[in-house]
Amino acid sequence: MSTPLFGLSVSPSAAPGADPIGDARHAEDLGFDFVSTSDHPCGTAPTHEVWTMLTWIAAATSRVRVATRVLGVPYRPPAMIAKMAETLHRLSGGRLILGLGGGYSDEEFRAFGLGVPSPREKVDGMVDAITILHGLWSRPGFTYAGPRYHVEAADLEPKPRTPIPIWLGTYGPRALDATGRLADGWIPSLGFAPPEQAKAMRERIVRAAAGAGRDPADVTCVYNVSFRVGGPASDDPGVVAGPAQEVAERLAGTGFTSFNFTPTGPDHRRQAELLAEQVLPALRTASR
Repeated sequence: MSTPLFGLSVSPSAAPGADPIGDARHAEDLGFDFVSTSDHPCGTAPTHEVWTMLTWIAAATSRVRVATRVLGVPYRPPAMIAKMAETLHRLSGGRLILGLGGGYSDEEFRAFGLGVPSPREKVDGMVDAITILHGLWSRPGFTYAGPRYHVEAADLEPKPRTPIPIWLGTYGPRALDATGRLADGWIPSLGFAPPEQAKAMRERIVRAAAGAGRDPADVTCVYNVSFRVGGPASDDPGVVAGPAQEVAERLAGTGFTSFNFTPTGPDHRRQAELLAEQVLPALRTASR
């Protein structure tokens, strides 16, 4: 069994009083393995751009890994993602986890003039992106022509010194198959995939990985969960809330051993402390 990973979401908020760099440092001090943030550049709420913010976080920390959860492929050409990822991974000392997705919000694509890809085109683009990333990171003069993206005799130097893990936030059958064939990790959200549904999805990933000649254990499965320690249970099925022991038991019962946690409520730093002190030790014990 692989070592459990525990991550903490850092809000990209740029509103007055928000301090994502301080939140990331706090997460590192609490012992979290990685911090992550989402990629929604369009909207009326003030937010930071995810890549720029994670770069600042990496520069302000020394150990904690930084993850995109998840980068919308249609926003950036895959070849540029390859270059951006190699640079951040190298400058951070190998701490990048590159989360990718086909793109969630059609309204954002439309607002930014990017066109609205169909569900099939989103999966095709994600597969193209992974193929291009792996090609540019490992081969000179790389050429590839896919349904959505292409590169021609493209060179990227320097190559990554260490592997850059690619995690996918996927749900549909074709996307799950692609996760099993190509990805290093899978990061679904409780709000979109309850435990029983996630179990069936994970089984599909395992079959796809085995069919591609891969060891399914090489695909790290990380559950993205909103939480609140203390107080009553939540009516929101996407939020795990309650006393610490109850939260730990519910998380252990999901079938996952690795998690990305998103605190709810205004006291997010205190919630991170309660999680680290009162819940994670029980999860570590349960995973042994």
